[in-house]
Amino acid sequence: MSALEFVTPPPGLSPHTSFSLDEVEGGGGLFTLTAADDPRVRLFAVDPGAVVDDYSPTLSDAHVADLGLAESADARVLVVARMTDEGIGVNLLAPVVINRRTGVAAQVILEGQDLPVRALLS
Repeated sequence: MSALEFVTPPPGLSPHTSFSLDEVEGGGGLFTLTAADDPRVRLFAVDPGAVVDDYSPTLSDAHVADLGLAESADARVLVVARMTDEGIGVNLLAPVVINRRTGVAAQVILEGQDLPVRALLS
């Protein structure tokens, strides 16, 4: 388990900013993000390398500064996953970015990048 502190609440999860990140055993890169003060507030995230080829988002200078990232290796990127009528979808346009050293996190919107909000996994 890792403790995370979001710079602002993730969309739809206000006012929560403190979360735990837990890997789902046997989940192949699947994680849960659970609000520290309310375990009913939870979302699923996945390591994009486990489900999407060639995903390499570019963070803005503002995102890098907000997260205190000194180098690219400090960033851990996860994408939010959810069940839809069509199957499991991931949001590639708004990944969760975590500073591995500090636990500071944000769900960022990638500007100027042609990525889908809902990419269905096959």
